[in-house]
Amino acid sequence: MPIFTDSKSLMLRSTLEKTIRDVPDFPKPGILFKDITPLLENPELCSDITDEFALQLANRKIDAIAGVESRGFLFGFLLAQKLNKPFILVRKAGKLPGKTIFYDYALEYGTARIEMQTGSIQKGWNVLLHDDLLATGGTMCAASELIAMQGGTVAGYAFVVELGFLNGKQRLDKYSENTISLIQY
Repeated sequence: MPIFTDSKSLMLRSTLEKTIRDVPDFPKPGILFKDITPLLENPELCSDITDEFALQLANRKIDAIAGVESRGFLFGFLLAQKLNKPFILVRKAGKLPGKTIFYDYALEYGTARIEMQTGSIQKGWNVLLHDDLLATGGTMCAASELIAMQGGTVAGYAFVVELGFLNGKQRLDKYSENTISLIQY
């Protein structure tokens, strides 16, 4: 849940509401897609988003930040730079060089696999997971399993957008109850 404690944070939320674009029937009929690309066209807004995440994470012990392919790389990397933490890639199968570990998980129609390079996480590290949007939580649960497989702990989750009606946060609570979503629908 977002912690908008000052007027700048409240203004950010209002700006996000106005800037995130609804795209009906994408990627298939009946889905209302929340498009964050207009945010990326505004460097000042991107900086404000990164600052808000950093503010809300100020009192958490975080050793690294992992971003989930591909939009999780955008603000995840900026946040890692701002907090001076390593950034770890969580990617679709076959996209990372070297030795990797993988986790298969169920999708609505079939399965998917995500991977992480072995040795990316040191045993005992507290890792924040980031993606642009939280929907059902399936991919983030899989990413959480990858962190556990390497001896890390999920320090929490950070999302620009949360689709609360899909109850993804409840699935993530198994790994960490520390979830930040800058805006919820």
